[in-house]
Amino acid sequence: MTATLLRVLGASRPLSWVNTAFPFLAAYLVTGGGMDTRFYLGTFFFLIPYNIAMYGVNDVFDFASDILNPRKGGVEGTVLAREHHRTLLWAAAISCLPFVVYLYAVGTRASGVWLTISLFALLAYSVPGLRFEARPFLDSVTSSVHFVSPALIAGTMCPGGVNAWFTWCMVAFFLWGMASHALGAIQDVTADRQGGLSSIATVLGAGTTARLATVQYLVAALILFLLPRPSWIAGLVILPYAVNSARFWTITDATCTRARSGWSFFLYINFVAGAVLSITMLWVGLR
Repeated sequence: MTATLLRVLGASRPLSWVNTAFPFLAAYLVTGGGMDTRFYLGTFFFLIPYNIAMYGVNDVFDFASDILNPRKGGVEGTVLAREHHRTLLWAAAISCLPFVVYLYAVGTRASGVWLTISLFALLAYSVPGLRFEARPFLDSVTSSVHFVSPALIAGTMCPGGVNAWFTWCMVAFFLWGMASHALGAIQDVTADRQGGLSSIATVLGAGTTARLATVQYLVAALILFLLPRPSWIAGLVILPYAVNSARFWTITDATCTRARSGWSFFLYINFVAGAVLSITMLWVGLR
């Protein structure tokens, strides 16, 4: 039992849990929600069950390529043998179901729509027949939805909580998500092409993708700089992502694996960014 649980949790990319839980937590609080039952259960859902489902489904249907990918087996996910796939899918369904039912029950019509979009994107990214991850440009859009939708669900749970400021913050967040997916795709350009896989990076090429990601980060930061304070702090938080991406401005397809260091650095930036944003929220809330 313990071994099975560890396999499931390993497949859910624990290092990335914060990327979906924090958006829900932050959006729920800044749009008028409090630390109530919806806050705790919603945050927990997007912390663990959601990631078990998102990454678990992806690992099951990407198994053939993952076993050839040297990046797998560490913080970016375990590679489970086929005999564990059924267990992983059942774990995803069972862990998510009660939280999904609850969020539909206690949410608004708008939050229900966003929850439906979020769950569809979670499945559509990986399952055969849809496989949005293999559809260039749609892959980046869908990946961004994975991280922005928890915030949209939370923000629309409180009637009247969504305003122009929140909407523009979500636009900036969406650009951040697309840029981050593109950055992650650069390192696999050669391997993906050899395996017959398509992505935004295989279509545009490594260098163009890096430049696009950098511009998207900068536009996201600019949007936040133009919003009422203290949004400028969030804008500053995005700049290190842009600098990290810009390091690969002249990267070529032949040297695409150099971007591996950029992706590793990205994972660490997330924790610093989360800490800064958390402190900012506390500072604003205590004023």
